[in-house]
Amino acid sequence: MCEHPRREPLLPPKNCSAMSWTQLVPLAKLAASDRTVVKAGGRQIAVFRTARGFYACNNRCPHEGYPLAEGSLSDGCILTCNWHNWKFDLESGATLVGGDTLRRYPVEIRDGHVWADLSELPAAERIERALDRIRSALDEHAYDRIARELGRLELAGGDPLEALRRTITDRCERFEFGTSHAAAGTTDWLALRARTDPERVDARVVTILESLGHFAWDTLRERLYPFAETVIEFDPDELVNAIEAEDEERSIALTRGAFAQRLGFAGLERPLTRAALAHYQDFGHSLIYVLKTRQLIERLGAGVTEPLCLMLVRSLSFASREDLIPEFKSYRPALARWGKSETSQASVEDFIGLDIADLLAAIADRSTLPPETLYQILLAVNAFNMLHFDLSYQSRTNNPVAQNVGWLDFTHGITFANAVRHQCTRFPDLWAAGLLQMGCFAGRNARYARARIALEHWLPEDPEQFFESAFESLFDHGQPEYIVSCHILKLLTAAQEEYRHAPEGPAALWLLAAVNRFLNSPLKRKHTLRTARQSIEFVANE
Repeated sequence: MCEHPRREPLLPPKNCSAMSWTQLVPLAKLAASDRTVVKAGGRQIAVFRTARGFYACNNRCPHEGYPLAEGSLSDGCILTCNWHNWKFDLESGATLVGGDTLRRYPVEIRDGHVWADLSELPAAERIERALDRIRSALDEHAYDRIARELGRLELAGGDPLEALRRTITDRCERFEFGTSHAAAGTTDWLALRARTDPERVDARVVTILESLGHFAWDTLRERLYPFAETVIEFDPDELVNAIEAEDEERSIALTRGAFAQRLGFAGLERPLTRAALAHYQDFGHSLIYVLKTRQLIERLGAGVTEPLCLMLVRSLSFASREDLIPEFKSYRPALARWGKSETSQASVEDFIGLDIADLLAAIADRSTLPPETLYQILLAVNAFNMLHFDLSYQSRTNNPVAQNVGWLDFTHGITFANAVRHQCTRFPDLWAAGLLQMGCFAGRNARYARARIALEHWLPEDPEQFFESAFESLFDHGQPEYIVSCHILKLLTAAQEEYRHAPEGPAALWLLAAVNRFLNSPLKRKHTLRTARQSIEFVANE
């Protein structure tokens, strides 16, 4: 690896003003040893004498900081950190085993001493290097490397949001089915970052690290799935129709047409919201993704609008349409009856415990009530169901597939409701679909809300302090799955927004208690025995 021509010692630079040449060690000190450590410029510098010349580098391994002076030097210039076997070519500067680059310093021999240039690279160059290395670390989902490069980016005065902008642009075509929780979660991580004290650099780095890590995980080893390059003149109705027909190529072409007309997300948001609410679909993800895409563009700027919209349109084109399955067959008739009733009163109790068909009929019967009134009632029902989730369902191993249910089934009822309020407030003619789809969540989950729970037991004394503590815990959440930490974050974001929106509304107390119980209950994510039993039963009946 060191088959390079022998290099002469570096000549003194013609213009030293931009450099910081420091005398490190007399040559005599290296006569009996091939290495030494010198403290200079506030750092530890390892100096090596090899058959190819003298080299100086940071004594701390860029992996975890172990002293490289205690490493092994072989083949004249290959330095091995003996703690984790990372290897560096001192001559070329290449990292041969490992990820991070070792900081090396130009060396020259002058008056019997080893001198080194310890000057920092220009900030712009350090920022660009950190951004490039984040890109390569993402390819391997090297979480620790991403964190270290974010630290280098911060210390160089760079903008961590630029790493996200580049990641979205670079990786948007690696999402086979379009937008994922990586984008949705990033929206809420950035909202949390924005309200975190700027002095808490570590906490603020967490928000970017989790976002980048999620993007890396969701695209790990994924090939490119290129978006269609065709451009069709934009028409909002045609876009809705193309998505309804699951024609991704045409949907993308129409979206590109919107950008050719410089309409931006503002011109796309209404048809995308219509498409997301055209069905009770994708377990609420579609509408949530529309909301989070807009909010993410607001956080990162217009430069990410096109890749995020292309991802969103792809996900809408692939979305499953649950209202087409028998369980939700009463959705369309209820939607057709909307606005034709004259019932002028409603309460939460009118809807609790009803199955899907009865609940949707009850909502339609009260469809002339103000949408916000119905919204608060249905939010309360979904929160009631969540509070009363019977945990035995997530522990069962002998249930049919149709009864595979867990906490995330209930959290989606809240995060979807939050998206309904945001998007239907912007586009009021879509309230009917949004409210009835909230009913689909409530009716489906009602069958699993059988636990006897005292509301008072789970009510936090100070709601704002409760949310503050819950958000604070996310900086060290300990969840190995991005999907779990993301759902906790999205739930807290939605729940706090809804509580603040109507702190005296019928949903407020149920919402607080439900979220509190969720945060303090087990969350079973892997069902080994249940999966084996259901699979055996399935194949036996093929």
